[in-house]
Amino acid sequence: MNINQFLPFVSSIIMIAFAVDVFRRFARRPTHTHLLVWGIGLAMFGIGSVAEALSTFFWSPIVFVCWYLFGAALNAGWIGQGTVYLLVRRKWVHWLTAALVIGSLIAGFLMITTPLDASKFSTSVPLSEQYRTIMPQGAPVRLTTPFFNIYGLVTLVGGALYSAFLFWRKRVLPNRVIGNVLIAAGALSIGFASTLTRLGLGGYLYLGELIAAILMYAGFVLASQPAAVEEMSTQTQSAPAH
Repeated sequence: MNINQFLPFVSSIIMIAFAVDVFRRFARRPTHTHLLVWGIGLAMFGIGSVAEALSTFFWSPIVFVCWYLFGAALNAGWIGQGTVYLLVRRKWVHWLTAALVIGSLIAGFLMITTPLDASKFSTSVPLSEQYRTIMPQGAPVRLTTPFFNIYGLVTLVGGALYSAFLFWRKRVLPNRVIGNVLIAAGALSIGFASTLTRLGLGGYLYLGELIAAILMYAGFVLASQPAAVEEMSTQTQSAPAH
């Protein structure tokens, strides 16, 4: 197994464990909607990573669709929406989620109706470096991807840094300061790797995904550790506590 086969499998294991952890917490506290939305986004990340790993062994249109739809397009927006639910207690957030669901369904329809050229596929090349040749130039689904990614990056990184600042300013819960910084760093790492992919340097995407998975899960675990002082309101957190 070469490095391009190994890294996606490691990322998959970490992100699946992360998603299961979040869903278990939601099962214990079903009124915490942000946990459900976070779990959905993380599960999408995990599906995309699994598809990416499988693509290093064989071609499958289903694997490709799962990789692009869940890994490249949707997961960032859903993870970011979980942060929005955590920080904002307003009814308009539900309408924002409805728009995200509709946008995801549109992206899904565009993806499954996009013709794919299997003759351009090679197991020796990362999907992130060859997907442009497999999909037709100007495929409509590719136009939807930046909206999900930009929204997810802004909400997740912005929410994490805002929460870290609040905890730091109040000089309480230092574990959550560090945890939120790690979450922001993880989101930025995958964002940076995705930017390199668009510049033709797709080989860095696997490493960026692994770094993101490690940093975000580590930040989540650290921010969830019991603290000696009273916890602040969940409105000031970007990572679920307990």
